[in-house]
Amino acid sequence: MAAEDARFYEHFGVDIKGLARAAIELISTGEIQSGGSTITMQVAKNYFLSRDRTFIRKFNEILLALQIERELDKNRILELYLNKIYLGNRAYGIAAAAQVYYNKPVSELSLAQMAMLAGLPKAPSAFNPLANPDRAMVRRNWILGRMQDLGYITPDARELAVSAPITASYNSTETEVDADYVAEMARSEMVRRFGEDAYTDGYTVTLTVDGRKQQVATEALRDGLEAYDRRHGFRGAIGQIDQETLATSELSDLILNYPRVESLLPAIVKEVNDEAGEVSVHVRRIGPAIMPFESMTWARRYKTENLTGPEPEKPSDVVSRGDVVYVRAQNPEKTTPENETDDTETLNDETARPQTATVTLAQIPRAEGALISLEAKTGAIEALSGGYSFGQSKYNRATQARRQPGSTFKPFLYLSALESGMTPATIYNDAPIVFDDSELETAWRPQNSSGQFYGPTRLREALYRSRNLVSIRLLRDLGIENTLNYLAKLEIPTENMPDDLSLSLGSGQLTPMELARGMAVIANGGYDVEPYLIDTISDFRGETIYQAPKTILCDENCDELAEQATSGMEEGDASADEESSETGDQSPDVRVMRRLADERAVFILHSMMQDVIRRGTGRRALALGRDDIAGKTGTTNEQKDTWFAGFNHEVATTTWVGFDQPAPLGRREFGASTALPIWLDYMEVALEGAPSSLMPRPNGIVNIRINPETGQRARPGEDGVFEVFREEDAPPPLTSETENDGNGGSEEDDLSRRIF
Repeated sequence: MAAEDARFYEHFGVDIKGLARAAIELISTGEIQSGGSTITMQVAKNYFLSRDRTFIRKFNEILLALQIERELDKNRILELYLNKIYLGNRAYGIAAAAQVYYNKPVSELSLAQMAMLAGLPKAPSAFNPLANPDRAMVRRNWILGRMQDLGYITPDARELAVSAPITASYNSTETEVDADYVAEMARSEMVRRFGEDAYTDGYTVTLTVDGRKQQVATEALRDGLEAYDRRHGFRGAIGQIDQETLATSELSDLILNYPRVESLLPAIVKEVNDEAGEVSVHVRRIGPAIMPFESMTWARRYKTENLTGPEPEKPSDVVSRGDVVYVRAQNPEKTTPENETDDTETLNDETARPQTATVTLAQIPRAEGALISLEAKTGAIEALSGGYSFGQSKYNRATQARRQPGSTFKPFLYLSALESGMTPATIYNDAPIVFDDSELETAWRPQNSSGQFYGPTRLREALYRSRNLVSIRLLRDLGIENTLNYLAKLEIPTENMPDDLSLSLGSGQLTPMELARGMAVIANGGYDVEPYLIDTISDFRGETIYQAPKTILCDENCDELAEQATSGMEEGDASADEESSETGDQSPDVRVMRRLADERAVFILHSMMQDVIRRGTGRRALALGRDDIAGKTGTTNEQKDTWFAGFNHEVATTTWVGFDQPAPLGRREFGASTALPIWLDYMEVALEGAPSSLMPRPNGIVNIRINPETGQRARPGEDGVFEVFREEDAPPPLTSETENDGNGGSEEDDLSRRIF
């Protein structure tokens, strides 16, 4: 009150004297210096109005203040003010500020500390004791003088408080999990449900995310993107400081012009010592440090995505004096000052920092990526990362980036084929094919990634070897329209899918989340799944006002089951649900998820996708040492998008790597080299200690020994392999005629596929 509104308990919401003083200042200076606002007027502004410094806003503020004074008593108005006012460093309200600046409840603050906080509302940045202690001290002492003049404190108390030193420090709550993209998704969903009340009504939100898995997901994605970036060389310094400035300026001030990005810190090169094989640098947040040449040997000079310079032989081949580069501290927990608050604060006491810290050369990756991990049977999001750094880019690639899925789309095409009566033993010809289209400038000549063709190929092998020509012929037989309808049945978005044969190669567009959801349908045995993030919401009393519905997988009579589940809700729950629907928070107690695909076809597809790991493009995943992993790699034309989608019966995880503006990643980059390592690093931890989880074998499945060349039953004494079929689709039994048939009983249409 001494700082903002000494006549608070006397006026009726508007202080005529204060407004008159503000008017005189405006007339004499031509500018609005003090708004003449009372605490009540500030409540009106903070809760209902913008911060625009206009006469119309001030007029509305006065009207609202008068109304507030009629509706609420003074103490309630003061309470609203103290709980809403912004006090810097993301602290809203006196209680929050007491924790942020002093790590105490309000009741334990000293008079000097209280006066310091009271000085913040006028200018939370300019009078902040962390950012500007001198101005904050002047403001605090002026307020203490005002308190003495108003009779709030004695002269002795004022004298004691004025002599007190500044004791403020930044006391933020440490983030236990690096989950910025997830946090933003939760914030956005809460605002959608509750509007601006989401920020002020004290909700507690519990997410489906597993903290340990989330941290691993974030780190795996960053490590994978950095590994890709290093393979393509060093793009050079991010800045250059001239020699005169370097010699005459404070390095700690110069480095403030460059931001920290996650664990990467900007550093100024002070000296390059080729003989000692090291570089002396000044690092933001650390100070003096040494960068050994061993940490720089990866830094071949970047030329193009396909070409780098020679391996450096000495430090001067990489950096020069005055260069600004990014580095990573080898022991960040020992080199980061405890009280550093944010990217604008520096530490004056250089003795608090290790003088011989060791750092390694780094750079911010240009490529981006995403990782989504879903609980396959419920859709609960267990981990999600939408890019390298949320601080650098808020764009959530996991949910917002529409990209071509490439060969990771093929499992959906093959599932359609299996439901249409084809089998893993059905043979297609992997041979050149040319399409002439009047709408195309040139004829379309699709190829396999290897550029080679392999002749008649079983569908099983075609999938795990990712043969493009087989997929094209398969789609031609299934029909483009029928396939798009099947995708719609699986609830895979088709609005960005082409209606031509390029569909078979994944030329449509899906977000990583949409692809992950489709893979979860396959992983769980063919049931619909709806990804969700929020598990529970509690109000400020701790009472649960929202609980994510329990998921029930349903094979038949699903409408009846859903109706029973809804009607089984207690009447009180139903009324509560009606209330929540006003904020978009309506949900039944259960979520009935229908079967979308034939379980036998899905079981067979699991077997085929397991071969992608055992003997195909995903062999790198064998490092997990598990027998329950299935998946599919994906790489689009010119390596613009690379993917890996893999799962067991419980968890489905999808990773994507590419540039935000689609461009080639490099001719040697594929889903197996970029996306799969990220998936592997994550799943190694996500599945640690988890038992093997394979899809149960459904009824109606048979195993038959076949001739791998013909796809028909193997004749006695003939080399063969076992294949899995739906009973009705199994090759016919051998007869005396087929036993003597050198073609193994293949049908005429099979022969035509081999030829055409």
